[in-house]
Amino acid sequence: MSAAELARLQFAATTGIHWLFVILTMGLVPLVAFMHTRAAYTRDPAKRAVRERMTRFWGQLYVINYAVGIVTGLVMEFQFGLSWSGLSKFAGNVFGAPLALETLIAFFAESTFLGMWIFGWGRLRRGVHVTLIWLVALTAYASAYWILIANGFMQHPVGYEVRGGVAYLTDFGALLTNEMSLMALGHIVLAALTTGGLFVAGVSCFHFLRGTKETELFRSSLRLGTWVAMLASFFVVVVGELQRPIIERTQPMKNAVLENSGVAEVQRRLVEQFGPGDYVPPEGWIHLSMSAMTIIGNTISTITFIAVFLLWKDRLVRWRPMAWLMVAVIPFAFLASVAGWVVREMGRQPWIVYGHLTVEDALSHVSRASLIVSCTVFIAIFVGLAVTNWTLIARFAVRGPDATQLGVTEPLPEGLPEQPLGGADDKRPVPAF
Repeated sequence: MSAAELARLQFAATTGIHWLFVILTMGLVPLVAFMHTRAAYTRDPAKRAVRERMTRFWGQLYVINYAVGIVTGLVMEFQFGLSWSGLSKFAGNVFGAPLALETLIAFFAESTFLGMWIFGWGRLRRGVHVTLIWLVALTAYASAYWILIANGFMQHPVGYEVRGGVAYLTDFGALLTNEMSLMALGHIVLAALTTGGLFVAGVSCFHFLRGTKETELFRSSLRLGTWVAMLASFFVVVVGELQRPIIERTQPMKNAVLENSGVAEVQRRLVEQFGPGDYVPPEGWIHLSMSAMTIIGNTISTITFIAVFLLWKDRLVRWRPMAWLMVAVIPFAFLASVAGWVVREMGRQPWIVYGHLTVEDALSHVSRASLIVSCTVFIAIFVGLAVTNWTLIARFAVRGPDATQLGVTEPLPEGLPEQPLGGADDKRPVPAF
């Protein structure tokens, strides 16, 4: 493999693995926030206890995924300097600000709010505690927005001018409203909600298949997850199709490959516009990834549509084959989302910044031997983190609510006052840490 291929493999592998963490984080956090809100404002003590256990159970799975996933995120931006210095030199003045804002939001604001939410059980008032988890959700999606602003510039450069071979930002508003970024954000948000909903529904079905005693908790979780997955999976297909006119207008070669028509003609026009070169991206990868994403997306949409009707009188969990299908379909949402990224990123090849900078020109002057070592080490670490993450998630998901440690409280020693959680009439022991 050439140095460019090794650098691309390293970035593709690390980004793909990191994305598996991100999409579950984005998909779970609004569901946990909704669960917490409903639990906090439920007046019936019995229902409130069940909903609070439900929040803590799913919240713990979310925290595990976030904690391990944020480690993988630390590496991503370093690779721009390590392997892609040409990209940083050309476009750093434009997308440096979005990447910096993403770092501030993800690693400071989001982490701070999440830490306060984790350690706020039994210590913070109801409204404050609920607000914190919604702030976590808001900052998670804000982080995705800024990443897509940077990526959107590489897909469809706007709001800039080139001076001396370097791009300079001239219109920040145009950068923030780049249609390639905004439409992709909508698509990704819906894909994340589909993934989170399927995860909640699938794990709930698994516990019903095992004969759980937590029927009310998992019945409520199953309903929420199934409805969210059904609605999101329907609209994710719709928003995906809405991107096609934008792609046709801004990336004609990607559109020609997807349509499997007019590739030679587009190649001729691009040669006239940009000079000699091969402007056809890897057609096999794009067709395979697009087919996988489309087939999986439509299948999930169909399954969840049927599952919504089977929720009536618990027919979904009583019909065991369908319940097992809901469990089995969990990983396919992740596969579809990764396939979507392959289409988006490989479809603009050979450009790294469309129309201005090719992949070969963006590569750092790093030896092939160094790239072999870094590629091997990075991929090994990321695979190890992914295995660790899913082992922990699977272990705590299978154990159920009884193994939940998030928000666990113990009786206070005699003589110490209880701390109010949700107001003057809602007193519970301070959690033990």
